[in-house]
Amino acid sequence: MKKEPRADWDPHTEYAQHDQRTAYDNMRQRCPVSYSDFMHWSVFRHADLRRVLADPQTFSNAVSQHLSVPNGMDAPEHTAYRRIIEPYFSAEKMQAFEPVCRNIVVDLVERVVALGEADLMAEMAAPFAARVQCAFLGWPAELHETLIGWTRKNYEATLAQDRQAMSEVAREFERLIDDMLERHREADAGPDDDVTASLLHEEVWGRPLSNEEIASILRNWTVGEIGTISASVGILAHFLSHHPDIQARLRNDPSLLPAANDEILRIYGPLVASRRVTTCPVELGGRSLAAGERLSLMWIAANRDPEVFPEPDTFRLDRDPDLNLLYGAGVHVCPGAPLARMELRVVMEELLARTSNIAPLGDDGPTHAAYPGSGFATLPLRLTR
Repeated sequence: MKKEPRADWDPHTEYAQHDQRTAYDNMRQRCPVSYSDFMHWSVFRHADLRRVLADPQTFSNAVSQHLSVPNGMDAPEHTAYRRIIEPYFSAEKMQAFEPVCRNIVVDLVERVVALGEADLMAEMAAPFAARVQCAFLGWPAELHETLIGWTRKNYEATLAQDRQAMSEVAREFERLIDDMLERHREADAGPDDDVTASLLHEEVWGRPLSNEEIASILRNWTVGEIGTISASVGILAHFLSHHPDIQARLRNDPSLLPAANDEILRIYGPLVASRRVTTCPVELGGRSLAAGERLSLMWIAANRDPEVFPEPDTFRLDRDPDLNLLYGAGVHVCPGAPLARMELRVVMEELLARTSNIAPLGDDGPTHAAYPGSGFATLPLRLTR
């Protein structure tokens, strides 16, 4: 029986959960490749992450016991499915979807500004992520609350490492997708009707995608979209509320927003970790890993590595964007990055244009989200028109 290494740290402690950035910064300095019973081998240093991302033959994405298209695949399967997925995030598709996204944003921003004081996570960030995801996929509005609840249950099961609950959450989503696909088939939906209908007309290996494959694609998009977009909106608004000078600069020059958003999200990452598994014995960060070892790539820590980003808490627009791992790197770089960047740009354009000031509210401040989430669970802000 395989003997597990002695744990170097415990990601479950209140300290690690309350302030993930500081905890991960400390681990990057103290033990850049660390073992824990919960995360197995965590990789914190930028250089080590880049090495893993550049070598998918040694560090495989085929980690999940369940079908994961294409995130949990290696070449040639990953290549084939990725070829199907990438066109959905083309520049032309993003340009066509932007007005729909902006209408959703304007409605939500107007509501929170009318309130004057609001928990931005509950009143804007989470509803936006769900509404824009449904609009992108062609799903009905009645699913907004369902998707928010499903994402929360998925996070809770992941944190608890409750395998039964995780399987039940996955099956719940598969049932939702099966119902959605059946509706599209009954309506004889064509490939140009919406994204979900289009997936029904895609082929791989000379055959149509199965329901299971489509459900996996849509599950990966939905987990990534709702969780990270909601977190990102909160992180951006929180940062600007504490930096009125940068807030004013971006309000006066919105053309800076794409670069500014990426830099703010580098400072306080919306995605905590991704998984890999070793295919052969390898040394990484001074640790000897056997074949079959599971890794957690700690994006937040890597993007705050002072060896790559001097004074990592300082907002700067002159950093090399190619070093920012916000959307990953290599063959598994996030295909949905164009959609996420467009959505966040539109959110901040409208939020800044429709306010004169965004400020913290109350003495208690926000509450942090727990792993596997990032950012804030609550975010009380005062928004002045």
